[in-house]
Amino acid sequence: MDFFRNHLGEFAALLTAVFWTITALAFESASRKIGSLVVNILRLVIGFVFLSIYTLIRRGYVFPTDADLDNWIWLTFSGLAGFVFGDLFLFKSFTIIGSRFSMLIMTIVPPVTAFFSFVILGERLTVFNYLGMALTFLGISLAVFSRKAKGERLSLKLSPRGILFAFGGAVGQALGLVLSKYGMKDYDPFAATQIRIIAGIAGFGLLTTVMMRWSNVIKAVSNRSGMMATTLGAFFGPFLGVSFSLIAVKFTQAGIASTIMALVPVFIILPAVVLYKQKVTPAEIAGALISVTGVALFFL
Repeated sequence: MDFFRNHLGEFAALLTAVFWTITALAFESASRKIGSLVVNILRLVIGFVFLSIYTLIRRGYVFPTDADLDNWIWLTFSGLAGFVFGDLFLFKSFTIIGSRFSMLIMTIVPPVTAFFSFVILGERLTVFNYLGMALTFLGISLAVFSRKAKGERLSLKLSPRGILFAFGGAVGQALGLVLSKYGMKDYDPFAATQIRIIAGIAGFGLLTTVMMRWSNVIKAVSNRSGMMATTLGAFFGPFLGVSFSLIAVKFTQAGIASTIMALVPVFIILPAVVLYKQKVTPAEIAGALISVTGVALFFL
């Protein structure tokens, strides 16, 4: 029990990776049915409903009215950086260079997070932390590089624009995570997620208005299969996933948390085999084992 308490942040990060794996599969399905921009705003609205019900039962608050001004300011910036800037750029990179290459580039999130956490929070990592981070990166890279999408080759020259969008997504996610920790302090992680989502809804609402896409959002609500996939993704993403990511950064260093949460490309291999009948290569298995070894070092 003491071991669990001492590593609460690491366990929360591990659960976050599991939740985000389910989310990725659900949102991939939803995006194909109703479009990525529509999914982005609907997932936040649905996630906010889940959070509001939970916080009402657990805390007695439907809205985070007990948060102080500092919480609101920094968590709003965090929501804009992570949900709007980060996710907008990441989804755009998917359409240019594909999800496999985008996710590979997203593995730079942990070192970027470690950099931001050093600058903003003054956090420093140990030698074991750096070793664990390096092993996890190596494993993820093996797993992602070896996954061959239909009609796509590793030798394909990537679009510089697509790479820049993916880097933008990584920077947005990393900055959002660190700003979350800075703005949350001792505040409840689930209520903190509500504030971040409010900022995300406002950001995507403005974007949807500028792009005149509200008709697409209204039309999507009547798409039953698309809404079911979006609701599933919202439950495991903006509700559980994001909230547990804040629990993770609250109880361990942001660089460690983001490294463990970066295991999604490895975790997604098994459901890809079961659901989509994809073949697993020896490199993917090796990558998974190396990544797990790297994560294990964070528990020493």
